[in-house]
Amino acid sequence: MEHGMDLKIAIFQHVKNEPSGYFETIFQEHGIPFEYIRLYETGEVPAVRDATHLVFMGGFMSVNDEEEFPWLKQEKELIRRSVKTGQRVLGICLGAQLIASAHGRKVYPFVKETGWRSLNRAEQATGIFSRFPETFHVFQLHGETFEIPCGGQLLAIGNDVKNQAFSYRNALGLQFHLEMTGEIIREWSKDLRKHEQSVIARETPRYLAESNRLCRMVAQDFVGHGLIR
Repeated sequence: MEHGMDLKIAIFQHVKNEPSGYFETIFQEHGIPFEYIRLYETGEVPAVRDATHLVFMGGFMSVNDEEEFPWLKQEKELIRRSVKTGQRVLGICLGAQLIASAHGRKVYPFVKETGWRSLNRAEQATGIFSRFPETFHVFQLHGETFEIPCGGQLLAIGNDVKNQAFSYRNALGLQFHLEMTGEIIREWSKDLRKHEQSVIARETPRYLAESNRLCRMVAQDFVGHGLIR
């Protein structure tokens, strides 16, 4: 695939304050074409026939809320087709849960995780996660978890919520938020309790650079190592 000619990324954004963040910064740095599908505005999943890579971001809704948000069902259908045809798919938080749900797995309420959390690389981790540190810190904001698709590979494990990252064929699902930037963290923190705000403000200078580095690794793997430094 030649850079800038065949490659195009479609980013499915579910709510206004959950953009692709640091992923977008990386794509812009390297001139990688991308477009946002803002479902909170359109309420409909387009065909995106010219997209080669699909990214599904987070959101406050559950994948089970198809009656309230009909486009969730459309997204799942698109994910199934894309995985079947070999198209690269990346899911972040809600996006990871969509990948799981699209392949018949349960997504259900569980321990709520907020702020920076320590994760462990799974012993059997493959692909880009085999190059992750044994222990690393990521930003979390979720209250549901998921079952990994049958035949999928567990890549990262949490202390309170086990299933944190998985691969399934050509799809990668991350329960956590590698897209975080200082600006996004400040925006999200506005809706949190004062104690949570203070802890996040204290820990962000310690962990954000590591998160950005891991985000870059995932982006490299997602679009091709030769396209992103």
